[in-house]
Amino acid sequence: MSTEGNAHTPGLARRGVMDVRDGVATPLQDQLAEEIPLAIHVNGEPLAVMMATPVDLEDFAHGFALTELGIAIGGLASVGMQTLLEGIQLDLHTREPLPRRPPDDDARWLPGRSGCGICGHRRLEDVIKQPEAVGQGTDIDVDALEAALSAIDAWQPLNAATGAIHAAAWADRDGRLRLVREDVGRHNALDKLIGAMAREGMDPAEGFALITSRASYEMVAKAAASGIPLLAAMSAPTALAVDLARGCGLTLVGFTRVGRHVIYSHPQRLLGQPLGQP
Repeated sequence: MSTEGNAHTPGLARRGVMDVRDGVATPLQDQLAEEIPLAIHVNGEPLAVMMATPVDLEDFAHGFALTELGIAIGGLASVGMQTLLEGIQLDLHTREPLPRRPPDDDARWLPGRSGCGICGHRRLEDVIKQPEAVGQGTDIDVDALEAALSAIDAWQPLNAATGAIHAAAWADRDGRLRLVREDVGRHNALDKLIGAMAREGMDPAEGFALITSRASYEMVAKAAASGIPLLAAMSAPTALAVDLARGCGLTLVGFTRVGRHVIYSHPQRLLGQPLGQP
């Protein structure tokens, strides 16, 4: 909590609260995470609405285009942004026309919450898809993973201010953090990271991703779609995420801590030798 200053910081909002400690109530101005509706239009057509933190939205646009639409970094001709009364609209325009679909085919017209990475699909078969196999990538030493883990807190200013923000980080093979993106939605943070990596020309095979959230199905799917070979999560994975990681060749690590890591798939990238699946 803070009572200093009135300037608006992107991604943060202030609200008056009553802070009760030892039975004594004190009025304060608290810093909270911003969460706004984000409408995504592609070539003039509405695609999805989700809740997001309004920072690094151009990175998000490129990451979302890659992980959800299969559009590589060079495939977007432009990314526009309109601030509306209700929220923000992202206007994505592709260099090549997208294949046209029937009006009732996989139109992602439903709104998505900040915790929803696959909201809006109409059919089950459009949700559970096995991505292409990821490349081998570089081997990662456990010490490198722990170096990134030890450094990530200092790269999360929004979470430090609010305690309500997820982060997705990219580290090189030595564990040096290169990029970190934050959002109230864990999948949004990962899309922002993937978009930033693509825009800066970073090779996904030359490092690993670290997320401060759980590793659910869509997190593994997005990592695999971008070519990330190793995804480490501070919290647990889901069973479906583990199955997906095993099927596409991605190394999935959960409960990652300094001194302990649980490897759920393809441990050879982290341990240097295949141990088989549990």
